[in-house]
Amino acid sequence: MQVSVEAIGTLERRMEVQVPAERIEKAVDERLQKLSRTVRLKGFRPGKVPVKVVRQQFGEQVRQEVLGDVVQKSFAEAVVQENLTPAGGPKIEPLNLGQGDLKYRAIFEIVPKIELKGVEGMELSRSVAEVTEEDIDTMIETLREQRAEYVAVDREARDTDRVTVDFVGTIDGLAFDGGKGEDVAIVLGQGRMLADFEAALVGTRAGEQKTIELTFPSNYPAGTAGKKAQFAITVKSIEERRLPELDEEFCKSFGVEEGGIERLRQEVKENMERELADAVRARLKKQVMDGLLAANPIDLPKTMVDAQVRELQIEAARRMGARDASQIPPAENFQDPARRRVALTLLVGEVIRIADIHVDQSLVQSRFEDLAAQFPDPAQAMQTYRTNPQLHRQMEASVLEEQVVDWVLERARISDASSSFKELMNFGA
Repeated sequence: MQVSVEAIGTLERRMEVQVPAERIEKAVDERLQKLSRTVRLKGFRPGKVPVKVVRQQFGEQVRQEVLGDVVQKSFAEAVVQENLTPAGGPKIEPLNLGQGDLKYRAIFEIVPKIELKGVEGMELSRSVAEVTEEDIDTMIETLREQRAEYVAVDREARDTDRVTVDFVGTIDGLAFDGGKGEDVAIVLGQGRMLADFEAALVGTRAGEQKTIELTFPSNYPAGTAGKKAQFAITVKSIEERRLPELDEEFCKSFGVEEGGIERLRQEVKENMERELADAVRARLKKQVMDGLLAANPIDLPKTMVDAQVRELQIEAARRMGARDASQIPPAENFQDPARRRVALTLLVGEVIRIADIHVDQSLVQSRFEDLAAQFPDPAQAMQTYRTNPQLHRQMEASVLEEQVVDWVLERARISDASSSFKELMNFGA
């Protein structure tokens, strides 16, 4: 097999491959021989069809199948021979698919070679904080809010009230997807509806009707983004929030059967300390990734970036509840995060290679056990994890990334910085 490679860009390569005709003919003959033992033709007993007849009937079809297979296999052999790592599938241009040697041209991008820098002595800041009694008080109040009851009242709506409404929205006089709702309960101040919509409900009373105008943000789905809309609203009820007392029943609702409020506070503190440790780790991890990116600017294969953009578009569309392709956010919105993901994938891969890091299966098992413990039947949850290859691969990838972070942290210079639980919990919010 003859191979020639030409660089036509920083990462783009044009490779011409020539495969001897003998390899093609041998593969065709072998496939025809195999077919003759299984094919059924009128007038011949099963397994007794002459190869000559099979060739007459299926020769061209078999040849095309063989050519496709040989192109695929020879391309894989050629990139190994030339020590190239394709970033994606090639564009194949046939040069000769007839009789004689098989010749084709493959155009593709390669994964860039990286000389990892910036690991030794990377400057990192580690947040140091503790869970205070005030933090616990705040969390207990949050738990009370989660168990809040709502009681109908005969007064104007105000912050924290639950207002139930019907509404019909129009843009330029026409209805639009998602613009109509019946018996929609909105807790004022939670920000789950557009700010102008919530603001219009403050001061309303049950039975009141009103029409408001608002402008949709630019990041809304196509058809509504940036447009002005009118909403005809009917207020059906106003309910006041009432928080539960801090008593035994309240504690039991969170699984604390004995020890009352003091035991509940202790369990809350332990959970908050775990969250705090996770937040500290998250900040360190982000600094590690940012440090790798800053020290290692690399050319990125367009193939990989485009694939990541499509993945981010699909993720965003799913979150938004998009119903068809027209509602998928535009690709340009995801260029920067896609480039970051691709760059980090390449850099993390290089760390794994040079550090010879292998996934720690004991950590994978531990992670799954922690997740399973959150379910009513941990054993059943663990069985689900064990029998789901995709979940297992995702967990291995996550653990491997954490091992990469640990490897970098061992070589970094880390200084401590005072912080608070509240500041760390707001990280990334």
